Amino acid sequence: MKDISVQELINSKEFIPVDVRAPIEHRDSAIPGSVNIPLFTDEEREEIGTIFKRSGEEVAKWRAMEIVSPKLPHLLGEIKDLKMTGAEPVIHCWRGGMRSRSVASFLEYAGIPALRLAGGYKAYREYILERIPQLLPEKAIVLHGMTGTGKTDLLQALQEKGYPVVDLEKMANHRGSIFGMIGKGEAHNQKTFDALLFDRLNEIKGSTYFIIEAESKRIGRAAQPEEMLRKKLNGIHYLVKSSIPERVDRIYNEYVHPFIGQAWFEEEVAEKVTKLIRRINHEISPSLAIALEEKNYKNLIEILLVHYYDPRYNHALLEYKGPFTEIDADDPNVIKNIEKEIKKTLSGLTAV
Repeated sequence: MKDISVQELINSKEFIPVDVRAPIEHRDSAIPGSVNIPLFTDEEREEIGTIFKRSGEEVAKWRAMEIVSPKLPHLLGEIKDLKMTGAEPVIHCWRGGMRSRSVASFLEYAGIPALRLAGGYKAYREYILERIPQLLPEKAIVLHGMTGTGKTDLLQALQEKGYPVVDLEKMANHRGSIFGMIGKGEAHNQKTFDALLFDRLNEIKGSTYFIIEAESKRIGRAAQPEEMLRKKLNGIHYLVKSSIPERVDRIYNEYVHPFIGQAWFEEEVAEKVTKLIRRINHEISPSLAIALEEKNYKNLIEILLVHYYDPRYNHALLEYKGPFTEIDADDPNVIKNIEKEIKKTLSGLTAV
């Protein structure tokens, strides 16, 4: 049995992390790309924990052995199959304790050389939290723009072209608004967000700048690191602009069109709009209620943009000091135009 460090795991493409914790633990906090081959199910983990509290360590260990023994051939076979693909499995649990040590020992007894992650997932998390601020490139190019101006589309197009984009909404699995979860599934928690952010920063390591959207500190269930917020405030700012009709169409096509007519969608929109009606200008509440009742979603979107989102965004924009380079999102050549601005920005940075 050999232990490897977190840095060795991250720096090698040969290794594949094998998480032997229960599925509930893996869902809550996983190393990206890891495979969950659990020693215990969620229910078995809970049972052993209860026995430990009531009857002590010795009784809990015995029960754990009774549960694991029949599973061993299948469990070890899964890890062996991974090894046959050419990858090098690295066993880990929460902090490199009994579970990963047991599995690694079983592998050794079966004649399969075993690698184990020193310190387990806990060591991995400590490592990435320390490294994230250090990996952030020096300068931020920040895309501002009101809801529906297509900032996410611009980021995705730029990333496909090889630019050092950091897509925070993708990492959070949330669009950053009250409607941000529609069609997205569950938002990522802080641990998952941090892991994906670390991976992306590691990918763009060596770049002198990064491109990012001007999100608020919290996106769904996750918050951005303070150093990133500082770099954004002191970054180079682009303001993406678009007409109301184009913005309405973008939002409709992303949030509404794929789910139109589905009961869950109508219920979710009704619930969220009803909450908004309670907190916004009462003069527009009747118009919102009518648009919702008639399922006139384009009208609903326009009312929310003009009377709710735009005023809030204008206020948030005051946090940043200009100048702001304007980008016309409705121009068919918007990607070429923004690339020209980036080149101009980079030449300016080089000249400083």
